[in-house]
Amino acid sequence: MTGHSTVVFADLTGSTRVFEAIGNARATETVTRLIQWIGGVCESHGGRVVKSLGDGVFAIFASGASATRAVLELQRNHQKRLQTWPAPLRMELQIGVASGEVVEVDSDCYGDAVNLASRLSDLAGPGQIWATESVIDQLQGGEARHRSLGPINIRGKNEMPVVHRIDWQDEVTEFLTMPASLAAPSRGADSSFGQIELAWLDVRSMFRAEELPIHLGRVDDAQFVVNDPRVSRLHARIEARQGSCVLVDISTYGTWVRFHGTAGASGEIALRRDECVLHGSGEIGLGAPLSDFSAPTISFNTTGGNVLLSRRDAR
Repeated sequence: MTGHSTVVFADLTGSTRVFEAIGNARATETVTRLIQWIGGVCESHGGRVVKSLGDGVFAIFASGASATRAVLELQRNHQKRLQTWPAPLRMELQIGVASGEVVEVDSDCYGDAVNLASRLSDLAGPGQIWATESVIDQLQGGEARHRSLGPINIRGKNEMPVVHRIDWQDEVTEFLTMPASLAAPSRGADSSFGQIELAWLDVRSMFRAEELPIHLGRVDDAQFVVNDPRVSRLHARIEARQGSCVLVDISTYGTWVRFHGTAGASGEIALRRDECVLHGSGEIGLGAPLSDFSAPTISFNTTGGNVLLSRRDAR
């Protein structure tokens, strides 16, 4: 049977750490209960659970609106639960949503929307919901806040789909608040963002603003790879937004930024699923504070419409 549906992939992150912390039996029970709860929320909004995927759920909905209501409830209630859990046991949700033609065969589902929702779930950061524009188009005004991330490069697709991040928080800020001495670009500087160059060892890549966002991470799906165990698979995202270059942390262990002219740990900005504008020059630490000299560190320099980053070898 073929029809138009909205597909949701909801995955738990950090389950490996939980298994190490409390053992296989208790961790399996915890993950199983969470998976059952995720499935129950989907069904309460008219969805059907196609299958459980170890530490995730694959569900389909008749509309993008009902799917969006389900994933908003999932993130909001799960975040409240996590506030009462000890840090080693916290497993966050990352969710991908896509609409399109879905083919059902023997109780399983196939199609471009299925593949796309799965990939968006992988690309979204912990605590995030990524959805295609076809989902957003089905929402009524004010039904959900969302921010366009622009066209995203999806492996295996010739055309880059436009993707939105659906915000579930009660309050959403555009940028991380920073001290004025750090946040304000120098007078007379060209604040429009034009391109970014990334360099690590003998690898150098150039991206124009219209080619962003890009990801920094440990796996080949990232457009710029930093191979260090402290770096998450997809650790951070760099976006061109409103003429600025924005660094967004989507990692497990955090990202640190230090602008030149500030010294010591007190001058570092810690990002944990937060974001800040890159300006001037400085350093970015992936997975560890910049005060840790062994941290995988990227140096950056912005000049006018350009941003230049190069990796500092860990010492």
